[in-house]
Amino acid sequence: MSTTFKIGKLLINGIARGASNGEYMDVKNPATNEVIDQIPLATPEDVEEALDVAQTGKVVWANTPTHERYDILVRYANLLQEKKAELAEILTRENGKPLAQSEAEVDTGTRLFKGFAEKSKSLYGISAPLDAQAGLEKDIFFTRREPIGVMGAILPFNFPIDLFTHKVAPALAAGNAVVIKPASEAPLTVIRLVELLHEAGVPESVIQVVTGRGSVVGEILASSPKVDIVSMTGDTNTGIHVAQNAAKNLSRTFLELGGNDALVVFDDADIEEAVDHALFGRMWANGQCCCANKRIIVQNNVMGDFTDLILQKVQEYKLGDPFQADVKVGPLINEKAAKTVWSQVNQTVDAGAEVIYGGKREDNCFYMPTILANVTKDMEVARDLEIFGPVVPLISFESDEEAIEIANNSIYGLSGSVFTKNIQRAMNASFKMKTGQVAINGTGLYRPDVSAFGGYKMSGVGREGLSVTLEELTQVKNIAIRNALL
Repeated sequence: MSTTFKIGKLLINGIARGASNGEYMDVKNPATNEVIDQIPLATPEDVEEALDVAQTGKVVWANTPTHERYDILVRYANLLQEKKAELAEILTRENGKPLAQSEAEVDTGTRLFKGFAEKSKSLYGISAPLDAQAGLEKDIFFTRREPIGVMGAILPFNFPIDLFTHKVAPALAAGNAVVIKPASEAPLTVIRLVELLHEAGVPESVIQVVTGRGSVVGEILASSPKVDIVSMTGDTNTGIHVAQNAAKNLSRTFLELGGNDALVVFDDADIEEAVDHALFGRMWANGQCCCANKRIIVQNNVMGDFTDLILQKVQEYKLGDPFQADVKVGPLINEKAAKTVWSQVNQTVDAGAEVIYGGKREDNCFYMPTILANVTKDMEVARDLEIFGPVVPLISFESDEEAIEIANNSIYGLSGSVFTKNIQRAMNASFKMKTGQVAINGTGLYRPDVSAFGGYKMSGVGREGLSVTLEELTQVKNIAIRNALL
């Protein structure tokens, strides 16, 4: 069924409009290749206008009492649930992930907005005893946390609601204004989310959406002196460029970037549990997740059992229309992405690996769930080649030390996982893996709301989560009252 939305627009100071030059680009449903909407291609002047509005917005919002901001954000969270069916449909049509996953993403947004709203009421400073320092006995000293200013948020296509929320909810809860660049492939859900924020009561000057090319919109958001915080989720090369631009203004920068996460299966593991998690973690979001387990590293003496079982269970991951309840894997985001995965698999086969399941591209954007055997630790896919699709490379190891060596032999270090029944083995591996997170007996595709999520090495800078982000998005002011005491 063909569905056409009329969502695509810039939202600047609450006014929905096109780009000043009248240019648009198509947004397609990757499952059908049909055009479902168009979005404006913003000009530099459009971006600057949004940033100028945000200068007003940051003052308005910083001066809004915390209890009022809290009420608005909770109202918005409730509105997300009211609009859950609508938002999930938009997300699945523009992104291609199964509908149940889109619905789960709305739930994540609801929880996080409520969570950050609640935490904003306990954003405490400190009071320090200055009589500990000779000569300051009569002084009183305390700190308070204040908003930083304007965030430029650059979002990816794979988790529009989730990653919008991880950036925008704490930014607003902390009293900052936000200018958002959604991914051009999946911008519609984000535009709708911002419309709902205005409906909930966030002032129009506080949050803006500017759609368009990364070379225009993203470039300006990263390099503008009008932006105080740059938060971006995307690939590592783009992240490096963003960081270089942001450094010119000393903008506070948060980057959640690429990953090639290892899932290590020791010979005393529950093999069925490991297989279930390996497949779930790799196939979620059609294989397009930064913290998916993209390298499955299995001890030699259980590789046969593991392979037999994964070949059996992968057949449960039906490829097809993401609106069908029994479909677990939908299309990749566009035809280019599917061709890239196809090319990467062929490159790995040319290096000596063997396709034992799948390995085929179907109907433009679809790529079959794929299992690769005989992958050796020296191959690119076992190190730095991040395949953004439903591909499972199986890599064998002999000793515990070799497993950790393979896991760490990557420029990335986002997440990881270890399967074993031996707690010493589990903790030894967890401590030695150079990643921002390790899950024991579970997939590394694991992001509790409270976690300080982020990576080591080339997987990023900074952390996101209920436990840390409010502090990250505020600045500390020291206040001293001299000679206040008798």
